[in-house]
Amino acid sequence: MLTFFAPDTGTHNLVHANADISQATQNREVIAFCDHRKAVSGKDPTMLVMDQKVTTPQVLDELDARGVTFATLRMRSPALLRHINNLTPGDYKTITLERPGRHNRPTVTEPAAVKLTNYPGTVGQLVVTGLGHEAPTIVIITNDNTIKTKTLTEQYTQPMTTEQRPAEIIQACCADTLPRTVNLNVDLNIVLCVLTQALLTTFRTHPGPGYTAATPNTIQQRFLNTPATILTDHNTITAILNRRAYPPIPRQSNIPTDTTVPWRQSRQLRLQFT
Repeated sequence: MLTFFAPDTGTHNLVHANADISQATQNREVIAFCDHRKAVSGKDPTMLVMDQKVTTPQVLDELDARGVTFATLRMRSPALLRHINNLTPGDYKTITLERPGRHNRPTVTEPAAVKLTNYPGTVGQLVVTGLGHEAPTIVIITNDNTIKTKTLTEQYTQPMTTEQRPAEIIQACCADTLPRTVNLNVDLNIVLCVLTQALLTTFRTHPGPGYTAATPNTIQQRFLNTPATILTDHNTITAILNRRAYPPIPRQSNIPTDTTVPWRQSRQLRLQFT
């Protein structure tokens, strides 16, 4: 199953997802995302940090023509591997990234302008080691000629942390254990992934300090799985939440206790705590 997720690097929210990808179309998925972004916001994204599997040099040329700056990895060729192997320790310098974790002091080369096959112009190339990748050395390319080495490295490493949120949502929605014979389940679960991520992001802002980085499993176990008694009449749906180990948090949060539900004939959803 080939799926495409596009999280916003600032908020970590999923802003686009697609489950209908084939190997024949995956190389242009980044263009499909740009078209989607322009349709909903009126403009292309400013900066794309992407996996090399969803693009080609021809696609990079299209992004350049649309005024979209990009950063991605360069495909490894025999010539590129020879270039990397010929580099000496003196060709690298150590930089400190503004991110937590062990891999925040990588070594990088000075940016160099290089030519790509089937790409009319030149791109900036940066060889980086020490980021914790499976391959010890990665090669970042970009069409931004003014970006600094540290900024480019930080922008490319941001998706390494934002990938954690989609992975958590995929696990919570069981999207990685779907029955392969039912295609509808794939599309449905990808939609659920996006909706669940949006709901959990909103929920994280309510319980208070200590839950801004809570995983879906934590929120589900401590809050969403709280047993309740549901009372309903013509105008109101009342959920009476049972007492649990975490009652002070929802009590003290700013979660609204009365909410109008438009798709339920504008009934009032009312929360009560025992």
